[in-house]
Amino acid sequence: MLLAILQGFSELFPISSLGHTVLIPALLHWNIDLASPSFLAFVVVLHLGTALALLVFYWREWRGVVLAFIASIVRGRFSGGTDEKTAWLLVIGTIPVGLLGLFFEREVRGLFASPIPVALFLAVNGLLMFAGEWLRRKDQGGHALTSLTYFGAVKVGLAESLALLPGISRSGSAMVAGLLMNLSESEAARFSFLLGTPVILAAGLLEVPRLFDPAAHVALIQSIFGGILSALTAYLSLAFLTRYFRSNDLRPFGWYCLGAGVICFVLFFSGMVKA
Repeated sequence: MLLAILQGFSELFPISSLGHTVLIPALLHWNIDLASPSFLAFVVVLHLGTALALLVFYWREWRGVVLAFIASIVRGRFSGGTDEKTAWLLVIGTIPVGLLGLFFEREVRGLFASPIPVALFLAVNGLLMFAGEWLRRKDQGGHALTSLTYFGAVKVGLAESLALLPGISRSGSAMVAGLLMNLSESEAARFSFLLGTPVILAAGLLEVPRLFDPAAHVALIQSIFGGILSALTAYLSLAFLTRYFRSNDLRPFGWYCLGAGVICFVLFFSGMVKA
């Protein structure tokens, strides 16, 4: 249940849910095999809970976006509407995330075996938050999502793909890229959350067969409660973050990731905590 709360909280905050899923059990010496079929099946349910929270929170926007996308396909041309532009930005932004995830997921999964590289990536994630804010302030951004070009959406999608590395935040890297595309803080966050919805949902659905792995031994009650907790925590996180980014920036999360990453690296590398 603690992992479920952690997943729902850290998936949308720019602090890397994958990184925390590796570091927290290692720090607290939880007896969890991160590569076991039963644990991976449980994580699938948690991700589906997070995706459900995103869909519910943005259901009005998703309804308009989906209808506009279908209408543009049927019509065979663009109408120039806001929902239609958003729909195609999401489609184009999702393509690089999907392709890179498909080709490189197996290669980066080996990083889960040790918390040391994860701690380093978490510290790097903090530096990315600072760099994004510094560059954004130099360029004086602040535009709406509709100002984003389709090539800009590809760049945001490529940045989001950095989250394949445990310790790098999906939402954080996408937000930084959005800021560099001159979006406002709130619009960069909104695009990050919208872009993450199909990515998280697709990743969860693709992993659903793990639930039926003979070696999984999924505890049904725990999985159901875990998914519900993940969804509730993610929804509350969204409610907070959408308000937070109206007048605040990424720097507090940058300080947290940098500090936590450095401390965890020192603890594990020095042997003070057994990796």
